[in-house]
Amino acid sequence: MRKKKEQKMEELKPERKAIDYDSFEQQAMAALKEDPDKLMGKDGLLTNLYKQLLEKAMEGEIDHHMLYEEAELKNRKNGKTKKRVRTSGGSFELQTPRDRNGSYEPEIVKKRQVFLGGEIEKKIISLYAFGMSYKDICNHVEEMYGVEVSPALISAVTDKLIPEVEQWQNRPLDECYPVIWMDAMHFKVREDGRVKSKAVYVIPGINDQGVKEVPGLYISESEGARFWLQILTHLQNRGVKDIFIACIDNLKGFVEAIQSVYPQTEVQLCVIHQIRNSIKYILRKDLKAFMEDLRKVYQATSESHALHGLDELEKVWGKKYATVIKSWRSNWNALSSYFKYSDPIRKMMYTTNIIEGFNRQIRKVTKTKGNFTSEVALLKLLYVAARNIDKQWCAPIKNWKLIAAQFAILFEGRFNLEQSIPYITPRSPDY
Repeated sequence: MRKKKEQKMEELKPERKAIDYDSFEQQAMAALKEDPDKLMGKDGLLTNLYKQLLEKAMEGEIDHHMLYEEAELKNRKNGKTKKRVRTSGGSFELQTPRDRNGSYEPEIVKKRQVFLGGEIEKKIISLYAFGMSYKDICNHVEEMYGVEVSPALISAVTDKLIPEVEQWQNRPLDECYPVIWMDAMHFKVREDGRVKSKAVYVIPGINDQGVKEVPGLYISESEGARFWLQILTHLQNRGVKDIFIACIDNLKGFVEAIQSVYPQTEVQLCVIHQIRNSIKYILRKDLKAFMEDLRKVYQATSESHALHGLDELEKVWGKKYATVIKSWRSNWNALSSYFKYSDPIRKMMYTTNIIEGFNRQIRKVTKTKGNFTSEVALLKLLYVAARNIDKQWCAPIKNWKLIAAQFAILFEGRFNLEQSIPYITPRSPDY
């Protein structure tokens, strides 16, 4: 029965005029001698050949698609529709076949696809990742490729990133992240005719290979411990079973949110954030002297020396800046976690170099944007920027072998040293 249907469909297929390749070869050689530019462009020989090949390929696709649909679903061909497609060599009009039911999905030139070859699309996304405006991208593409594009077209190209972003946000993660940093950045986004501030939750970390990584980016109305709890739960669902150290700012309820999901995680309040919050209350004339005394606290070699420095700080400045001293005292348990570790781990914990470096590179890309048209527009740009940053993070952090060996002792049973530092066979003495 099936063979009879296929035979019937073959009989019903219209005869197609074959491409005369010999004639084309003669014309191409003549054009090449006379003027090479005639091969490409709107009416160029190669452009016309490319157009014919694509149209014949799509005719073959719809014939195969209609093989059973004509008989079983009462579907029919429904003429052709025109659309202009662009290549690096120019643009041309393409005849795309269609069917009555609208079930035919072309594969060789997909619906809404306007660039062929992918070169221009890749260039657009690359320029977009560097923070260029749509207008600047249009001008650049026209100058480089001689192809006119509109801002709407640029938006359509970048919208192809959305499924990629969703896949990236939900990708499986490593089971263990020895250290992560959690912070929020704020951006202006247009919503319901108004410009609102949105919090972007940033989570750079160090994986069990010692390489910096961004497990995810999340957007919310404002920064809060409740949303951080949702993020941590999402990380857990994506495979993160253990976090040794979480470096955070002093957001109310943040510590409790972390420990409700990862009860074994040690929390280190960001010392830099604490210093900045302290400076807000210090008079300018006292700032230099106050900071000299404060350095004896957070740069001390041990916790006992740090507490001694804090006592001395209180003796000198306690009456004048009681609120600042009280803040250091009340947060001391979370601020002083890093004193139990050696210098390489300690510097990682109390400084914010990794997260501030990441934020700085993000700001470099987004600084040209006064506000974003939507959350999706913001997320697209943050994703391509984070992807570019992630490409630079390909090697373990400094002193990783030493740090990994210490983690194996400090977090015994929770850290796989052999997995974190692959064994390298030493060379023979006679090599």
